[in-house]
Amino acid sequence: MRVFHCKCCGNCCRWDGVVHYVPEEGRRIAEFLGISEFDMIQKYTRLSDDRKELVLADKEDGGCVFLTEDNLCSINPVKPHQCGSYPYEWDVPPEYKALCPGYWEEKED
Repeated sequence: MRVFHCKCCGNCCRWDGVVHYVPEEGRRIAEFLGISEFDMIQKYTRLSDDRKELVLADKEDGGCVFLTEDNLCSINPVKPHQCGSYPYEWDVPPEYKALCPGYWEEKED
């Protein structure tokens, strides 16, 4: 079994692209933050560029709205599946892979 070891650089939280808003995940995030789902949507999401869905907002520097200054996820216990599935379920372009200092390790089952 291959296991990925994250170095918490935050690069994957700054790459181009979007994190899709999933209502069930949004409700968990809102509860974790101690706010209503409506307030969570208003403060932490935006309409996608194609205007078809909500996505998590970005900071001015392009990073995820939930990325802290020390490159940690401020909602880590309830982060979206899309985020938690990195790099296992992501199709990452080689130029982005080069920016990730994390590494893979083979582990016995």
